[in-house]
Amino acid sequence: MAKRCWSGSNAGRGAVLQLAIILPTLNESGNLAPLITRIEGALGSQGWEVLIVDDDSEDGTADEARALALNDPRVRVIQRIGRRGLASAAIEGFCATAAPYVAVMDADHQHDPALLKGMLESLQKGDADICVASRFAPGASTKGWDEPERERISGFANRVARWITRTELSDPMSGYFMLESRRARELAPRLSGIGFKILLDILATSATAMRVKEFPLNFAARREGTSKLDRAVAFDFLAGVYDKTLGQVIPTRFALFGTVGALGVLVHMAVLALLYRIADEGFALSQAIAVLTAMSFNFWLNNWLTYRDRRLKGASAFVRGWVGFCLACSVGALANVAVATLLEGAGVLWVGAALAGILVGSVWNYALSSRFVWGRF
Repeated sequence: MAKRCWSGSNAGRGAVLQLAIILPTLNESGNLAPLITRIEGALGSQGWEVLIVDDDSEDGTADEARALALNDPRVRVIQRIGRRGLASAAIEGFCATAAPYVAVMDADHQHDPALLKGMLESLQKGDADICVASRFAPGASTKGWDEPERERISGFANRVARWITRTELSDPMSGYFMLESRRARELAPRLSGIGFKILLDILATSATAMRVKEFPLNFAARREGTSKLDRAVAFDFLAGVYDKTLGQVIPTRFALFGTVGALGVLVHMAVLALLYRIADEGFALSQAIAVLTAMSFNFWLNNWLTYRDRRLKGASAFVRGWVGFCLACSVGALANVAVATLLEGAGVLWVGAALAGILVGSVWNYALSSRFVWGRF
């Protein structure tokens, strides 16, 4: 549960609180104390607070943060139960501080705290609406990153992000930025809170183009631990793009579920064609096997992508989740098979019959699996 901590309004004892630094964390216990030391070296001893928003880490990150807070009133903690994701953690941080300015940065030491002072001064002078630490601005470096594939993906994502945000920015996918807390809170109700790219969300949600000032970042290697990001981060990016383009028409989570379902259709049709057209099995049996195969595929991919913030881990949890998914979708599957068999028997082409069955079961599958398998109805 979230721990009620010192409010931070007298941060630094005698200094006026100016800046809150939000650190979304997941298994970062060994990185916290050294990072706070670096932040103090960059900003001095007063006028700032660190707000650690932890996604119930297995390595005791929240407990480590509380231990630090006992001796340092500049440190505060929010331990989140049942909620995951950098973007939503940042939004909770925006709403949990009294500081007039707020920064978001990683706790893994890839983001250099030395940039904080200059970013804060620029905002205080009115030089910009938002300051961004860029991995690709002139003078920046990614030598410490040493992940060429991720760099190429970031380059492509940045081009798409610039189109969505209407902002000429070298690194709109950056996770290190600073803006006024008031503005962040004004935007918060309209932010999607999905995935990792909160800066993209902020820039795209703002009704007017924000004035941006970039600070070249020497992107370093992680101090310890492993990255919280995996290949599913590309799916998060697509989710963010969708939310900012068509999200008002169809809910984003359902669209992600539907995207996985579309891939499941290919699996379904391949199995059905193999059994019905090639192996010459009966249509009803072939359709039933194809449904079960596609259902299993959809469960696996949804668990990895759509519900990655609630991902079921470990063999027993995965098997229980698969069984629950199949049970939750059983009525939809029965309707799928019944409708498809009825239409095929009435002379509808087998492809069309199968697609109609899939459509009937899809909404049911989404509603029940969201509620009973991943608990996110």
